[in-house]
Amino acid sequence: MSLTLILACLWVLAATGVAVLPMRHQYAPGVGLLILAPVLIGVIWYENGIWLALVAVFGFVSMFRRPLLYFWRKARGETSETPE
Repeated sequence: MSLTLILACLWVLAATGVAVLPMRHQYAPGVGLLILAPVLIGVIWYENGIWLALVAVFGFVSMFRRPLLYFWRKARGETSETPE
């Protein structure tokens, strides 16, 4: 297993650890993980190929779906309220 895949596994463990923190303590480490993920996915793509990078993208999107949806709506100028 390459070093980047080991780092990706550690990233997943860190993201899981941040998720169990109270919401007020999640912001700073969550933003750090959110910024680090595309860099890590790019290195995975470079070293291991597109298929493993796509698996990493799928994992990233599944773990950060709420923040990504928020940023997507904000970029499009929509309100951040969710329909119920």
